[in-house]
Amino acid sequence: MQNITQALHEATQCFVNVTTTPLLDAEILLAHVLKGQRSYLYTYPDYSLSMTEQNNFAALIKKRVAGWPIAYLTGHREFWSLDLIVTPDTLIPRPETELLVELILKKLPDIPLLVADLGTGSGAIALALAHERPYWTIYATDISLEALAVAKANAARLQIKNIIFVFGKWCSALPKLRFDVIVSNPPYIAENDLHLQQGALPFEPSIALASGEDGLKDIQDIVYEARSYLKLGGYLLLEHGSTQAEYACSKFLNAGYTHVKSYKDFSGLNRVTTGIFSIECLS
Repeated sequence: MQNITQALHEATQCFVNVTTTPLLDAEILLAHVLKGQRSYLYTYPDYSLSMTEQNNFAALIKKRVAGWPIAYLTGHREFWSLDLIVTPDTLIPRPETELLVELILKKLPDIPLLVADLGTGSGAIALALAHERPYWTIYATDISLEALAVAKANAARLQIKNIIFVFGKWCSALPKLRFDVIVSNPPYIAENDLHLQQGALPFEPSIALASGEDGLKDIQDIVYEARSYLKLGGYLLLEHGSTQAEYACSKFLNAGYTHVKSYKDFSGLNRVTTGIFSIECLS
């Protein structure tokens, strides 16, 4: 039987050519199998794994070597300090998407507001906003019933109750209300982009990644649809690819939004474009 130290060593060797963080990946997966924290692995290094634990760990190692993302193997991903359930039916939340949450919290007052999160996936953005602003009412939409089920499960686990989950595509899923904020991390990769075959992307739902021949269709659709659902002075915030800021800004301006601006993520890449719904949007 293997002890923890031996199991970690073996897994780390398997991951050397698979990931840039072989030891960390091994620690996360073994801690998951043992249903404990990573610190447990070093507190009890001589603990002998049961045959079931060894087999479960071996199965995870095999999947990780095949390219499966850690988040799908453990079923969890942290976003905005919230522990979220994730499945292959949902996009894996990325740290750069936290920029959307940060900007909204900076721009909007802590008073009752109406917010829409389009294409919520695991619910990451909606849940982060709802957690920080319990007096906001947030509509979270998705075209995938499976993704909505995951988002609802996350809300229940976190005991967050100020979110209304709605099935449907983009703004068409929303009730005929005027929102203070509409936010989305839509698909923005071209359908034939080779990046879709790299890293974790082949394992994630293509419906949440690819958007037409140039990756820009959904951004354009949301920019124009949102005009019928925003209050005057309301904000639209969209995440996009690092090379798409100029396109996004032009669409916002052509649609009549004012105070259009792009923001850089923690890597210094243009990641989010924002605009304010104005009288010009109505003309």
